[in-house]
Amino acid sequence: MRLPLSAPPFWNRKAGAAARLLAPLARLYGERVAARMAQPGLRVAAPVVCVGNFTLGGAGKTPTAIAIAEALIALGEHPFFLSRGYGGSLRGPHLVAPGDEAARVGDEALLLARIAPTIVAADRVAGARLAMERGASVIVMDDGFQNPSLAKDAAFVVVDGATGIGNGLAFPAGPLRAPLHAQTPFATAVIVIGPGEAGARVAAYARGAARPVFQARLEPVGSEALAGRRVLGFAGIGQPEKFRRTLLGLGARVVAFEPFADHHRYTEAEATALARRAQADRLQLVTTEKDLVRIGGGRAREALASMTFAVPVRLTIDDPDGFLDLLRDLIRR
Repeated sequence: MRLPLSAPPFWNRKAGAAARLLAPLARLYGERVAARMAQPGLRVAAPVVCVGNFTLGGAGKTPTAIAIAEALIALGEHPFFLSRGYGGSLRGPHLVAPGDEAARVGDEALLLARIAPTIVAADRVAGARLAMERGASVIVMDDGFQNPSLAKDAAFVVVDGATGIGNGLAFPAGPLRAPLHAQTPFATAVIVIGPGEAGARVAAYARGAARPVFQARLEPVGSEALAGRRVLGFAGIGQPEKFRRTLLGLGARVVAFEPFADHHRYTEAEATALARRAQADRLQLVTTEKDLVRIGGGRAREALASMTFAVPVRLTIDDPDGFLDLLRDLIRR
C-alpha cells in the first residue's frame, strides 16, 4: 500500500479524535498484517537480505538497498536486487534491461539496475528463482518486509529519524503497517536515517528488544553547484518535503516547490507547466533521481527532463565497519 500525496497530519501527532475514531479499523489491519508476517516463507538456496520499514511511506529503503549491495560486492558477492516494481506495469519476473522505462518496471528498479542486476517480480519467489538462475549469490529485496512468501535470512528495517513511527498506531489511524511489538522480532537490525527524537525513540525500543541499531544519513552527491541558485524544485516521492529540506540544506534558494504523489507519472501538461514557470522566472529545475527517470515519454516531458538537474543521494552509515561485519556474518551463516 502506498501513501497519497502526503500522510494525514494526525499520523505524526499524539493520538486525537481522528485516530481514536479509526482505532477499531487500525486494530484489525494491524492484526491482519502481523498474522501474515508470522506465516512461514519458502527458503531458497541463496541468502535473502530484505530492506523494509515499519511504516507506510518513504524512509530511504532504496538508498539503503544500494548501500547493502555495494557492501556485498566489496565482499566478493554477486548480488541481485529483487523489486516489486511499484509504479510499473510489469508483473514479471523480468530482468531489467537497457531501454526499460519506469512505466514498465518502476522508478526504483531503474535506479537499482545501475548498481547490480535487478529482477522485477510481483511474485517474489518466482523473482528469487530467476535471480538464482542468472547467477545471484545473494538476493537483496527492496521492500517486502511484511511479505512472508520468501523466507528472509536478514531484514534491515529503515526508520526516518524525523518522523519515526509517527503516533505509534497502525493504518489507518497511524502510519504503522502493524504494531511495533509485532514487527520488531522479524528485524535483524534497525537503521535510523537522519537525526530526530522520533527516530531516537524507535532506536531505544529496538535496543531494548536486543536488535542492533545503526545511525545513518542521506548525503547529496555532486550538488555543490546549487548553492545560491534560484530553483524550482519538484518531487513525487513518499515525503516530498524531505527533498525541499535537502535543497535548502544545499544552499539553494527554493523560490517554488511542487510536491506530487509517490511514484507520480508526469503528464505532458504538467511538464509544460513546470518548464514554462522555470523559464518565466529564470529558475533552475531540480528534482530527485527517482523523478527524473519517470519524466520521459513525450515531447514536453523529454524537454523537461533535459532542463532538470537531479540530486543523487548516498547512504552513509556512521559505523561502516560494524555494519560490514554484521553483513558478512549473516551471509556466511
